[in-house]
Amino acid sequence: MLWTSIHITDILLWLIMAGSVAYVFFFAIVSMIGKKSPERTDGTYLKDFRHRFLIIFPAYGEDNVIYQSVSTCLKQDYPSELFDIIVVSDHMKPETNAMLDKLPIKLLTPSFVKSSKAKALQFAIANTSARYDYVVILDADNIVDTNFLSQLSLSCGRGYKAIQCHRCAKNSDNDVAMLDGISEEINNTLFRKAHNRIGLSSALIGSGMCFDYDWFRDNVRHLTTAGEDRELEALLMFQRIFIKYEEHIHVRDEKVSNKDNFQRQRQRWMSAQINSLCSMFPLLPSAIIHGNINFIDKTIQQMLMPRSILIVTTFVFAILMLIIAPVWSAKWWLLFITLCLSLFIAIPPQMRTRTIFNKLAAFSTLTLRMFTNIRKIDRENKNFIHTKHDR
Repeated sequence: MLWTSIHITDILLWLIMAGSVAYVFFFAIVSMIGKKSPERTDGTYLKDFRHRFLIIFPAYGEDNVIYQSVSTCLKQDYPSELFDIIVVSDHMKPETNAMLDKLPIKLLTPSFVKSSKAKALQFAIANTSARYDYVVILDADNIVDTNFLSQLSLSCGRGYKAIQCHRCAKNSDNDVAMLDGISEEINNTLFRKAHNRIGLSSALIGSGMCFDYDWFRDNVRHLTTAGEDRELEALLMFQRIFIKYEEHIHVRDEKVSNKDNFQRQRQRWMSAQINSLCSMFPLLPSAIIHGNINFIDKTIQQMLMPRSILIVTTFVFAILMLIIAPVWSAKWWLLFITLCLSLFIAIPPQMRTRTIFNKLAAFSTLTLRMFTNIRKIDRENKNFIHTKHDR
């Protein structure tokens, strides 16, 4: 009786984890065999000056990074009369605001009782009367190239209403930052590039996002949690609006460089994932009936286990079953090896260096912190957890 219970539990746990591994493996393979979109190197994008952009920087206590990001963004080769920048300065120092006020931007200084990125975006739109074609969301630490808007305008000219740019690391100064950057690129491969290659919508990532202005103005009021990017995804999927991933439009993002910031960031993400699943799951039957494949896929994404936890648990169960019942361990080893192979494929070739394997000590510590986050998950996800920038 005891062995039967253990065997049933073993199979059930394996099936639960196998679903997440199969999803990752499938899209890792798709990323290899799908069609590649050619990189634009001929400069033709410079001719497409017909869209008016509003760029919003929500900035909560971002005194260390915001000035550099905004001043760099102003150096666009795009006509200055065709884009405006709004900085929503929430709880930033007077001296930072004074520096920003000297730039040719619009500075808003709300004082929210409970701050959130969603509130900052809503405040920016509420205080804008000008007409725009598209709105771009950048984080306070984001750095973009001078041709950022020129390339984005070309993509907008193809009729896309929602675009996710390629967010990549601008720093890799220690093990934590490097692992964070690798994790981001794995997400780019699996949930953005591979999805687009088979006609599915890209996932959003919170910054480097571009939306049709009228759509965003009408829908930003629906954002209520700290997981605003997942809420935007759900709205787009439900309205059957395709999200285009522009792999060659880079947005450089500062990666977290210490373990405490990493833990806070992942806690926010896990809470957002659980909240998103709870809000989307009741709508799943309707999506299935109406054949809304993107909404179904997005709901499945919310059910996936975090990869770091998945790697550790499959390995631990493989060892455990090897001791208890060696025959049962084979399926766990298969799962563990498949997951490792999938993640290796998803890492861009230029990042597959021996230095990755030297980061395993940092990876184990970060994974332990991921486990401790489980008990801190905020079901409502309405409390803003700020990721600090040390620079």
